[in-house]
Amino acid sequence: MNPKKAIPSFLFLFFCIVSQGQIDKNAPAVEADVVIYGGTSAAVIAAVQVKKMGKSVVVVSPDKHLGGLSSSGLGYTDTGNKSVIGGLARTFYQKIYNYYQEPSTWKWQDQDSYGNIGQGTPAIDGTQRTMWIFEPHIAEKVFEDFVSENQITVYRDEYLNRETGVKKTGNRISSITTESGLSFKAKVFIDATYEGDLMASAGVSYTIGRESCDTYKEQWNGVQPEVFHHSHHFGNLRISPYNTPGDPESGLLKGISTEAPGAKCDGDHRIQAYCFRVCMTRVKENRIPFEKPEGYDPEQYELLVRLYGKGWDETFNKFDPIPNLKTDTNNHGPFSTDYIGMNYEYPEADYQKRREIVKAHETYQKGLFYFMANDPRIPEKVRNAYNQWGLAKDEFADNGHWPYQIYVREARRMIGKYVMTEHEILGEKTVPDPVGMGSYTLDSHNVQRYITSEGYVQNEGDIGVHPDNPYRISLGSILPEQKECDNLVVPVAVSSSHIAFGSIRMEPVFMILAQSAATVAVMAIEQHKSVVQDLEYASLRKQLEADGQVLESASSQNH
Repeated sequence: MNPKKAIPSFLFLFFCIVSQGQIDKNAPAVEADVVIYGGTSAAVIAAVQVKKMGKSVVVVSPDKHLGGLSSSGLGYTDTGNKSVIGGLARTFYQKIYNYYQEPSTWKWQDQDSYGNIGQGTPAIDGTQRTMWIFEPHIAEKVFEDFVSENQITVYRDEYLNRETGVKKTGNRISSITTESGLSFKAKVFIDATYEGDLMASAGVSYTIGRESCDTYKEQWNGVQPEVFHHSHHFGNLRISPYNTPGDPESGLLKGISTEAPGAKCDGDHRIQAYCFRVCMTRVKENRIPFEKPEGYDPEQYELLVRLYGKGWDETFNKFDPIPNLKTDTNNHGPFSTDYIGMNYEYPEADYQKRREIVKAHETYQKGLFYFMANDPRIPEKVRNAYNQWGLAKDEFADNGHWPYQIYVREARRMIGKYVMTEHEILGEKTVPDPVGMGSYTLDSHNVQRYITSEGYVQNEGDIGVHPDNPYRISLGSILPEQKECDNLVVPVAVSSSHIAFGSIRMEPVFMILAQSAATVAVMAIEQHKSVVQDLEYASLRKQLEADGQVLESASSQNH
């Protein structure tokens, strides 16, 4: 067995060793009805749906650990309106619930002491037998259960050769080849990556960054200076960006752009910030104290010192509780875990450059934790409190207890048959041919940190606009234009504007769209339609609803 294919030792281990142990890279291409590229939650759900519909499927995953953000720290689920989460997505959360019904799962606290606080919905829904808040390793177990129960073949640590690995015959992908030389053939392919790598390599149109407001006649797209919807900005604190406060000649503090931010509603190349959703605990027996990372640079955090000097203190506001006295720790405030402006190259970067960008984010975030726990310039009460926290010893054990997946909040977005915009999200425009629903806020994290005309530091790009009702997501948003590719479905890097993607980009929605994407693929094969865009919607809708997908809600029908 190729040691690169080594996988976690859960109950499915024997099956996966058998299925992957026979790999011969000189053998003919692996063939299946559907080939899925990606290791995200969407990749697993799409594979399950293909198998449930009786077709063969192979998952080609660049990741060793499956589940993407859902199993890599984002356990405080962005549910929105949970009533529109159906199908296999809901099954995932029901499987989470089942694990937490086992007393052995509650190792560091009992269930009663955990309580039942979630994000907009109770964490545990006993009536529906769903649980929306969970630990990373429990989520990974569920994804691996999906794989073993459905006997899904997964090729792990296999990266698409993005230069020459996608072969097309006319508008069709005929095969894909990974960097290790493995080739895969299918009737239909699904790109389930956050980055849209297969889509891009197949010659499908896409965009990166923010469109101008004029592009789709939107209000919340493009550059949005002086728009502060959350508390992730410097407001009127009048913090100097210079090494010597007030002296431009002394040079800029680290992490501040010298570029002008742009005029309101301008389009740009910038993307919202990334971070790791870190799992922390204060349980001494399960805690790994924060260590100084290699490359630690305390000068990176000078803005935070100045922020505390202005009286700011919301340090622990996004230490969101998950079971067993752990957290899903997210960015919060003007200066936090988001490494603003340091990811612009990521979507198009080669694999080595992406690794460097991810490593820089890891070093920044680990350094931030160490700085807050140890630097004497941090208020003593914050240092003392921070020193009670550390990484959870029983999470990500083979990765230094650090999450496997960085939060790629946005990368490439397809320009497909239908582009979702804020108009659809906010109920201002009727969506044709829905294949799923969303409900979360139009949510963009900060995009840049710049110097205002008054000479102070400021963040820009943090937007939060809540739709009144759940909204439909169009079939056309997961399909490329037929002239570009007619046997590819894209349920993650979907066709949408930047600001619309801010709502669509939630893990439950990716799972919903993945099930629908797989259904499109299988039904196109069953109906002998070589072009996925030719699938008749009425029959698709009938199948989706039969499989528990929610395509309408009482509130959305009024729009």
